[in-house]
Amino acid sequence: MARLPRLIVPGQVHHVLQRSNGGQAAFVDAQDHQAMLDLLAEYTQVFGVAVHTYVLMPTYWHLLATPDTAEGLPAMVQAVGRRYVRQFNQRHSRRGGLWEGRFRSTVVQARQHLLPGMVWIDTAPVRDGLLADNAETYPWSGCACSMGLRTDRLIKPHALYWALGNTPFAREVAYAEMVRAGNTRTEALQLADTIPKGWALGGVEFVAALEQETGQRVVKGQPGRPRKPEI
Repeated sequence: MARLPRLIVPGQVHHVLQRSNGGQAAFVDAQDHQAMLDLLAEYTQVFGVAVHTYVLMPTYWHLLATPDTAEGLPAMVQAVGRRYVRQFNQRHSRRGGLWEGRFRSTVVQARQHLLPGMVWIDTAPVRDGLLADNAETYPWSGCACSMGLRTDRLIKPHALYWALGNTPFAREVAYAEMVRAGNTRTEALQLADTIPKGWALGGVEFVAALEQETGQRVVKGQPGRPRKPEI
């Protein structure tokens, strides 16, 4: 089956996932993590990509980000990935690729899924068993920044995050409460199911507008042949 073209829509929020090849370690120590964050900070500026949150896990990394252009997001991920692999191989005396094929991404309707998506990414260390609780204590995600516990040059808050409160403290408290509550089962399933295939995540009108704008199918079709119109 032919691979679907990756859907990148300027000005829309994108959920991005890059996995290591074969589940090998992509980040061995703090220096590796910091190297990746430095590269992301550099190339998101170069290619005009606003990162709303991120997480670096042992074998993969996530972003929730908005690109200014259709070319900016893939160019940023590719530039970061290539430079990181060169540095990683040199530090750890290894050769060859590190990433599992092309990165995965899906367009996310911000109004419905931005904040749940942030929570889902920020709580990945808890969900994957790296922490018992308290996602904000994980040093390699945007969670602590969104809770006001530290600054992070990589994070550019989305307007919907700003709408959580009229003051920084109010926004930080509101977001902390969302992280403590976690995602609903429906939210988690939607976020987990769409990213592998690249299907857009949003309501009917949002999907229709995307398909009209891009000229391509952006959600999974119903199984079976289309019904014939009645005569």
